[in-house]
Amino acid sequence: MHAEVDALVRDARALLDKSQAREAFDLLEPQETPRAGDPDFDTVLGIAANETGQFTRAIFALERVLSVQPENSRARAELGRALFSVGDTVGSRRVLLQTKQDNIPVEAAATIDQFLQAIDRTEEAARSSVKSYVEAGIGYDSNINSGVANSNVAVPAFGGLVFTINNSGLATKDNYATLSAGMSARYVIDPRWSLIANLSGNARGHQKNATYNNLQLDANAGASYRYEKNEFTGVVQVGTYDVNGTRSRDQAGIVGEWTYRFDGFRQLSSYIQWGSLSYPGQPTRNTDRTVIGSSYAHAFRNGFLTFGGGYIGTEKEKDSAFPQSGHKLYGIRTGVQQELSPDLSLFAGLSYENRRYNGPDTLFLMTRKDDQFNLNLGLNWIPGKAWRVIPQLALTRVKSNVALSDYKRSTISISLRRDF
Repeated sequence: MHAEVDALVRDARALLDKSQAREAFDLLEPQETPRAGDPDFDTVLGIAANETGQFTRAIFALERVLSVQPENSRARAELGRALFSVGDTVGSRRVLLQTKQDNIPVEAAATIDQFLQAIDRTEEAARSSVKSYVEAGIGYDSNINSGVANSNVAVPAFGGLVFTINNSGLATKDNYATLSAGMSARYVIDPRWSLIANLSGNARGHQKNATYNNLQLDANAGASYRYEKNEFTGVVQVGTYDVNGTRSRDQAGIVGEWTYRFDGFRQLSSYIQWGSLSYPGQPTRNTDRTVIGSSYAHAFRNGFLTFGGGYIGTEKEKDSAFPQSGHKLYGIRTGVQQELSPDLSLFAGLSYENRRYNGPDTLFLMTRKDDQFNLNLGLNWIPGKAWRVIPQLALTRVKSNVALSDYKRSTISISLRRDF
């Protein structure tokens, strides 16, 4: 009988080694009552329970292990993981710090450090705080005005006559400099309720074409409610975009978001956004924008981060006589970040958006359809505490059946950021 029991534990360990945690847990669970208190059995059961998200079961099993084998570092580390996953950051920190004092492998110590950092982030997010930053950068932009490459365009509304586009509509390249700043605040009323607010601004100036200099200001304020692993947030947003000293677009709206944090490494977010977009001096372009989306992010213990998400929405024209001002849209986003060292990481992001407009363009006599692709590549380098240097390459391609909306754009930049 003893040999069969040992074989059971060995088989479960083999399943865990093959990343088949569910199968391992299902194999062990029927034997939990007669085997409870056997440290070999309980250790493997606790690991399998952790891997399948049954953290309370893991805590019971791992505490049984430590009651008879207090020196079992693996069981203590897994207990710290389970405690963190059920929200006991204080107990988790205590257990993980005890484990780090043992003679454990370097890889295990690195994993524990990842959990301790996640605990720091979780506890920091639960405290009242005021944070701010300043960022300055320089770069080169191949198409600062999102202009077309071809100066000759046939216009169907004029019988297909070929018109020559003036310079303001052609792709214009230039060097530029940016200056950004922002502030965010959280006031914790109690463990569940918080008030939140954010304010940010970004200014961009061009070396040769000052008429394209722009300024963007955004602000939002609202409240956040936390319950176990859930956080619900609602904010009111306002913003304005200025080109060459003239307001080009104003926006105001509300955003509701739900975030579910599985643990310190995985989270799922969903949101709904409604906003009113107004274009001073061009009321026929005004729209109401509604977007619904969701995303998932996973930070692995080896320093690799990945995220992905999608969204759908509409921009509904306010003037029914101009349906071409509104459109339906959907898009997807994905990205990765890999830590190369404690102060250096590589990131990449890819996105796609599809837009189908609500009425025919008055010049090109067809309903506009856009496909937009964006690719971002860059590095995050931390030369010192609270400092960050970010070199980055960004590529944009908009493919449109309306010639004046079809363009390519690439920017290369480097920025320096200071967090406070």
